[in-house]
Amino acid sequence: MTTFRDRTEPGKLSLAEVLQAFTSGRLPLKFTAYDGSTSGPEDAAVGLSLTSPRGTTYLATAPGELGLARAYVSGDIEPLGVHPGDPYDLLRALADKTAIKRPPARVLANVIGSIGLEHLVPIAPPPQEALPRWRRMAEGLRHSKSRDAEAIHHHYDVSNAFYERVLGPSMTYTCACYPDEQASLEDAQDNKYRLVFEKLRLQPGDRLLDVGCGWGSMVRYAARRGVQVLGVTLSAEQAAWAQRAIADEGLSGLAEVRHGDYRDITESGFDAVSSIGLTEHIGVANYPSYFAFLQAKMRVGALLLNHSITRPNNRTGASASFFIDRYVFPDGELTGSGRIIAEAQDVGFEVLHEENLRKHYALTLRDWCRNLVEHWDEAVAEVGLPTAKVWGLYMAGSRLGFESNVVQLHQVLAVKLDDRGRDGGLPMRPWWTP
Repeated sequence: MTTFRDRTEPGKLSLAEVLQAFTSGRLPLKFTAYDGSTSGPEDAAVGLSLTSPRGTTYLATAPGELGLARAYVSGDIEPLGVHPGDPYDLLRALADKTAIKRPPARVLANVIGSIGLEHLVPIAPPPQEALPRWRRMAEGLRHSKSRDAEAIHHHYDVSNAFYERVLGPSMTYTCACYPDEQASLEDAQDNKYRLVFEKLRLQPGDRLLDVGCGWGSMVRYAARRGVQVLGVTLSAEQAAWAQRAIADEGLSGLAEVRHGDYRDITESGFDAVSSIGLTEHIGVANYPSYFAFLQAKMRVGALLLNHSITRPNNRTGASASFFIDRYVFPDGELTGSGRIIAEAQDVGFEVLHEENLRKHYALTLRDWCRNLVEHWDEAVAEVGLPTAKVWGLYMAGSRLGFESNVVQLHQVLAVKLDDRGRDGGLPMRPWWTP
């Protein structure tokens, strides 16, 4: 390791070493700083550059993941050797659990002595950051309709044009299902909708409720096949986009997308319900009322397909990391597939099948990042550089999370029984093509 201290007093850390202290001294990363100092292997392929005093303050006042995220989003730390639309290789180098950390007390004292007390005065975070949870509590009960609407607005009402560039023509912001690793993103998303459609045993004339329908891709997929579909989303921009797409395809007689809360749906007697990517937003404590509500909207023998991101176990806390909670999914919560299955069973559903598509989500995120890199200039023009960087960091980090089994993606299929345990005559074995 080579370290240059040209502008550092004896015994003090250079700014590059300060940056290294907040990440890791054991990984093959290089560090540079605005004072001209460098640290780490000169030939390292990836690294970080501290570009301004403000970045030093962010690191010092919020040691760990949150401070590093603030400095990165604001442009006070820049990645080296990777594109900001896909910093996967950098995050993989930082994947050691101690890589983004609060330094030990002795090292932190040295850092403070090296940077000066003026960097210990907190400053405002980047405007892309949501309020901390305790502040959000003062502005609305967690997972109330108003607060859920605000959380959805924060994440999904970025810009439809931005999402078109990242997600591609399918406008699908959920895990695809790849028939093989060489399949295109569009083919994989279409294959996912085929899988959901077949699992739900949908036929022309059936009625489908799609909660958390996004831009209406499942709604339109089913309507093209003669199914009467009602979709609902809390995002105004998603609903407007979906309504135009329905009209453009001539599906208005079969498909409807409403802007609103799924809890406000008054219709019932549906033949099937799909929930693709909603469970992460409703809060674990609300699972019983969520599953009970969906069950009440279904006829006897109707099927429910719940598709959601999960923890790899049922012990880890539900709350998201600082970065995810403040910059990506405010109030988002995850739990294990076992908890989801148990909650569905506890309201009376019979769970028929579940499967884990974890590896498929890693591939999906890989392809979303590839799209973002390809359309980087347009994306930045649409939403601004800080927001585009948040998305690159979030998607690349999530890809790593799925690859390393930090998170999973489970589809759970369940049926509503009658009071004698009858399921309406379902086949004895799975009826869909995997």
